[in-house]
Amino acid sequence: MQKLTPFLWYNNDIREVMDFYRSVFPAATVSDLMPGPDGSLMGATFDLDGQKFIAFNGGPHYHLSPAVSMYINCETQEEIDELYGKLVEGGEETQCGWLVDRFGLSWQVIPSNLQKLLGDPDRARADRAMKAMLRMKKLNIQELERAAAGA
Repeated sequence: MQKLTPFLWYNNDIREVMDFYRSVFPAATVSDLMPGPDGSLMGATFDLDGQKFIAFNGGPHYHLSPAVSMYINCETQEEIDELYGKLVEGGEETQCGWLVDRFGLSWQVIPSNLQKLLGDPDRARADRAMKAMLRMKKLNIQELERAAAGA
């Protein structure tokens, strides 16, 4: 097991959570299942694109919040469109590439060049990219680059 593993507290059927994430990330695997006292699934260890997670059905005592989110670095607009579309289904769009999935987990679906655009030494270019991003829910690479260029 990796040294650091995100532990996610859910108030849901963990099988439903696992099925959902495996539908979004086809290479996802589930490595360990922990049955609960009543025979339901209480916890599971799973892997999404090389990142291990532990999901726990702990009940309504605690809730996931946007204070912690999963950051997905995307190379293409097609990848953004696909992942964002799947993850937001049944959930909620927020701003700037963020969304909350149907189980309450926050995700950032971000183009790989965003940090470069926002950190451009030409502050006018960076500011234009930032203003464009702040108007978006799902991020659009072409629109961000066009805004940065001043077009």
